[in-house]
Amino acid sequence: MHRNKPTSRLRPSSVFAASMVLAAVVPGCSGESSSSSSGAADTGGEDGGTSASSTTGGGTASASSTTSTSGSTTAADTGSTSSTFIQDPDGGVIGEECDVWTQDCPEGEKCMPWANDGGNAWNATKCSPVDPDAKQVGDTCTVEGNAVSGVDDCVKGAMCWNVDPETNMGTCIEMCTGSPDAAMCSDPSYACAIYNDGVLIICVPPCDPLLQDCADGEVCIPNTSGDGFNCILDASGGMGQAGTPCEFVNVCNPGLMCVGAESVPGCMGSQGCCSPFCDLTDGNANTMCANAFTSPGAECVPFFEMGMAPPGHEDVGVCAIPQ
Repeated sequence: MHRNKPTSRLRPSSVFAASMVLAAVVPGCSGESSSSSSGAADTGGEDGGTSASSTTGGGTASASSTTSTSGSTTAADTGSTSSTFIQDPDGGVIGEECDVWTQDCPEGEKCMPWANDGGNAWNATKCSPVDPDAKQVGDTCTVEGNAVSGVDDCVKGAMCWNVDPETNMGTCIEMCTGSPDAAMCSDPSYACAIYNDGVLIICVPPCDPLLQDCADGEVCIPNTSGDGFNCILDASGGMGQAGTPCEFVNVCNPGLMCVGAESVPGCMGSQGCCSPFCDLTDGNANTMCANAFTSPGAECVPFFEMGMAPPGHEDVGVCAIPQ
């Protein structure tokens, strides 16, 4: 197992807004939502199944809302419904709460994140049956009901991710092991991302926010550990343009991130608004940032504090009002 750097549970950078919550989105929905997804990240499907919006319905999963992670940017201050339980033949109660880290469900079951309020963001955990013909990490998988139902045909310790809301099919990805402060992923090139108050713990690949080099249906946003960036489901639906209000971190278009409302010119969002990443080495970066919004004041400011940028990310900036 590869030990990742300790994650301080969604404390990225001060550029972020409220709380890092990933939510599954209904196709066509993005931005701020009134859903009651209490901080749970969504693992929904492609084409609008992975954004950070908390819309209700059986859409795809999305990333969490903007929050501040440790070791981050100088753009400061940017910012139960009861289930129907089914008695398990072995004496366990399918649907009871559990620990995603210890996988403490009865034999034949696994602990899974799900939306217990009918919404589209993972906000709780429950024990779900392990499929007799369970799929391995990397295999095509299927969810039952919708992307946040907590029921799929992946092996224990994995969940169905990037789910297509039309087919309910996605890909099994590894869930983190260890603990919140000592998270691990079996693939050393992946990192553990913890969203939705610890309900969603997933091993995801790194990326470059200036290149947006993630797979189709994903967006490159800050890692919750604060030491880089990772690929998360894109829940923007193409509607997360610069200045658009955002409540979740994955509802902005690729190349943008959800930044705290006070750091985005003219932002009318309660949590924050979408703002472009920018290249600190580009002489036209400030002009690009100034033209990104209808109101003046944005400049290309360093995403990381001086000396805190991981190797290869020293040039990453974000359009924001300098603090």
